Parts: sequence; C-alpha cells; structure tokens
Amino acid sequence: VAMLLSQAELWEVCAGYISRRSALVFTAVAASLCCLWRSKGQVPTLVCSDGFRAFLQRHCPVVAERFSPTPWCWGGRMQTLVRVLLKTNPAVTYRNELIQTGDGGQLSLDWLDNTDSARYPQCSSRPTVLILPGLTGNSQQTYVLHAVQQASRHGYRCVVMNNRGFGGEELLTPLTFCAANTSDVETVVNHVKGLFPQAPLLGAGVSLGGMLLLNYLAHKGRDAKIIAALTMSVSWDSFESSASLEQPINKLLFNRHLTSNLCRAVKRHRKILENAIDVDYVLKARTIREFDERFTSVLFGYKSCSDYYRDASPGYKLPRTSVPVLCLNAADDPFSPEHAFPVTAAQRLPNVALLVTSHGGHIGFLEGPFPSGAGYMDRLFGQFVWAAFEHSADLRAACGVGGETAE
Repeated sequence: VAMLLSQAELWEVCAGYISRRSALVFTAVAASLCCLWRSKGQVPTLVCSDGFRAFLQRHCPVVAERFSPTPWCWGGRMQTLVRVLLKTNPAVTYRNELIQTGDGGQLSLDWLDNTDSARYPQCSSRPTVLILPGLTGNSQQTYVLHAVQQASRHGYRCVVMNNRGFGGEELLTPLTFCAANTSDVETVVNHVKGLFPQAPLLGAGVSLGGMLLLNYLAHKGRDAKIIAALTMSVSWDSFESSASLEQPINKLLFNRHLTSNLCRAVKRHRKILENAIDVDYVLKARTIREFDERFTSVLFGYKSCSDYYRDASPGYKLPRTSVPVLCLNAADDPFSPEHAFPVTAAQRLPNVALLVTSHGGHIGFLEGPFPSGAGYMDRLFGQFVWAAFEHSADLRAACGVGGETAE
C-alpha cells in the first residue's frame, strides 16, 4: 500500500490511524475513570439531631448528595495541594476598613457591601456573612473569594476579618492571633452589629478561622449575636492535628510551608514583636508546634504549648454553643484526623450538625474532572447561608434554640 501512496498521503494515513487509536485509548481511560469516580462517590455522613437533619435535607439538599471527588485527584493530600494550584480566583472588589481593638491594635476588615442587591436593597436590613480565614489567611484566599461570590449571588453582604498582621495592616501592639483568643472576633461582631443592628449576621470559619468561631460561640453562649454558623475543615483537637502534621509526608508537604509563612510574618513585624518575644529564636522554628511553643503560647501568656493547645481545641466546648452550627470535615484531612471528630457531641446536641465526606482533604472537596471552579464546599456554603437567612425561624425551631440575641 505504501508503494502506491505518496509520502504526504502515507503520513496522512498514519496520522489518522494514530489519531483514531489515541482517541480510542483516551475514551477508554476517561470512561474507566468516570466509572471509578461514580462508584467511589458516597453520600456524606450527617451526624445531628432529627430536627436539624430534616431542616438540612429540606433547605440544604447538598448534604444528601453523593460527593464524587475529582477522579485523578484522589486522597486527602492531593485534594489539599491541587486546590491551591487549580482553583480560580473570582473577581471580588472589597472596601477596606481599619478598626481599633481594645489593646490599642488594629484589625483590617474587607467588605463586599453588595449595594446592588435586588433582594435586599435596604442596607440596614441586608443579611451579613462574617468570614474568618484560616492560618496565615486573608480575604484574598481562593476559598474566601468563592464564599463571597456565593453569598453575594443571594444578595447578602460579606465582611472578611483578616487575621491580625496578615491583612496588609501594620501591627500597632505586640499581639497577633491564636485559635483560643476570641477577643478580635468579638470586637468585629460587635462592630458589625453596631453598624447594622437590624441585619442578621451569620459566621463562617475555615480551618483556624473555624476554631476561632467555635471558641467564640462557646465563650459567648446565648450572647453570640449571630443567628447561625458554618465551619469548614476545622481542627477539632490541636494535639491530634499537630501529631498528624508531624508525620513525615505531611511535615514535608504542609508543616514546613505553613511554619515558613508564620516566620515570614514575624520577620515582617519584627520591630514591634521583638519587644515581647525572642524573634531570632522564633525564626528557627521548623514545625507549627515549635512555632507555637516559642511564639503563640508565650505571646498569649500560656505556661506551656500544651496549655495553649488544650484551650484552643474546640471539640469539647460544643455543649456551650447555643446557635445552630453546621461543620464540614473530610475523613482524609491531613490537618484534622477523623478519630478526633466530635461525633458523640453532634449526636447529643440539637444545634450541632457534623457533615463528614470520605474524601476532600483540607479545604479541598474538589469534584468534577476539571476542578477549577466552585466545588462541594462552595455549594454547601451557598446553600446553608441561604437556608439560615431565608428560613431562620424554621432553623431555630429545628435546633431547639431561641430567637436571635443580636439586639
């Protein structure tokens, strides 16, 4: 056959054969992955009271949907890493505000006012979502931008509390933040409610931000001034989280990177911090535990890092909370091991729901073959925020809690 064809024709035939063969192989591989994807997808485990369950299944149907993680991104570590690399950054334009704290410091708040909201044109009554980012995080994190986008689509206002020293502002006092100290959260909540006393307020916290939010709710009880809360990828037990992050692979992939970011922030604010701590000693830390031993526990007056970790762990404090709380975690989260999840507490408390996916990693929850857009966590955020604001009376009744104590 080759003798009867010109060279160009021969190349065309070969290319066509190779192209068809490649297409068949690609199709076969894609079909296999899709089958694996569908077969491995599971409905998340929802641990909560019957009343809270009925409310979520009716108004937040994503809790009962099968979650199928991205087929080529299997495992908690992959989900955690790929989210940082592939997730898009929705365009969000903030209005920044600096507010003073009780110790003479300042906090940077980033607002999306949503003044064009058709559903809530009145600024005074527009529902507000307070978002608390994770460790070393701020309003520019991809998960924060997606959350803001989800809330704004429903017509709500958003305000992001940047971690002290990480929002671009200067430290005015030698004090940053820790998971156990909720004074900054209380300052922001009081500030927001002072500006908009008639607008319902919902709190959402991611990772360390979720720990802060839960500790605030436990500390304030019925005086928390928010109608509901949502946490994502919370570390429930600081001791267990630290041990997990010190496993060889996790230490290499995550622990050292986060510690470097923390040390970089200390170096940036060295001039003010060196009045309270030994900065050079802190900068030699190679793990988060070492950083907390040399910096966080010292700065916030704890006798030891163990005392700080015990105070920071929100799991045992859940019985002190009074508002409805939905908590999303993945069983393969390298930051928050499954055996530390507060399953027993969620079974007993009428106002706490624990939603656990088999996969998803830490702030990952990537789904679909090309997980660059909104994922499972983002959809859950959008649905729960809408359900809490639009059906607040039903939510309170389902969880057996009283009305909003925001006034």
